[in-house]
Amino acid sequence: MTGNPADARRQDISFVSEGDVCRGWLYLPDGVDQPPLVIMAHGFSAERTFGLPAFAERFAAEGMAVLLFDYRNFGDSDGSPRFLVDPQRHVADWRAAITYARTLPNVDTTRLALWGSSFSGGHVITIAAADPSISAIVAQVPYVGGLEVKLSVLNTLKAAGSILADKVASLFGGAVTVPIVGPAGSFACMASDEAMQFLDIVDEASQWNNQVPARALTTLAAYQPRDVAGRVACPALVLVGARDETTPPELAREAAALMPRAEVASFEAGHFEVYLPPLFEDVVAREAAFLRTHLAA
Repeated sequence: MTGNPADARRQDISFVSEGDVCRGWLYLPDGVDQPPLVIMAHGFSAERTFGLPAFAERFAAEGMAVLLFDYRNFGDSDGSPRFLVDPQRHVADWRAAITYARTLPNVDTTRLALWGSSFSGGHVITIAAADPSISAIVAQVPYVGGLEVKLSVLNTLKAAGSILADKVASLFGGAVTVPIVGPAGSFACMASDEAMQFLDIVDEASQWNNQVPARALTTLAAYQPRDVAGRVACPALVLVGARDETTPPELAREAAALMPRAEVASFEAGHFEVYLPPLFEDVVAREAAFLRTHLAA
């Protein structure tokens, strides 16, 4: 399974998740009959164009088909309110993508891997724990739960007020939003100098903005992918950044230790450096080698 990055065809695809249309791309490597398939989606409040095509193109160049999609409410997928983050909705979209993928006639769906990063790194753990037919997963700088969010008194009051206002707005189909990323000490879902690097991967052509409905803050604490990590029976590659402040590496390592067939790859990096040069080349090469091994015919 090798080739040239240009030797891949990309086509638009869509599928339905709980009544809304999710849209994405299917990459098909040229010259490969019935290639294995990798399904990919982004993390917290991001879109498929934010750095992920480079990963998809590399995997396709290695002879793998790739289905890369946007969650409902993001990118050109349907759904409102826009930019709503809810891990249960995300996981439902993943499952709808898998169901759709298994209808594709030109890929080998008996060799199906899941690739997730950050928040979706937790999603692929959650899904593989419940679906033994998954061949392998890659969880890149994954969110596995276990984080303690510490806010100032002022920011705690802002969060509580925003959540309450958003719940009221949701009754009328609206939303009250809060910032996704902000500098250290500010009021945001992710507030740190590292979090501001998220903006480095945002696609300038996107309609994305740095806001998320405040109700997202109520769903995060209850979402703990590490609680089901021990049920992941397939091979798993967990990539961690040694300097990651957003999804601490020690939590990811603990989750990986619960998976009977997991291996950990550590890079001297923060959370967002894995998407960008120069580290991207090392990261994608490690992931491609893992996928080639575990998706071989």
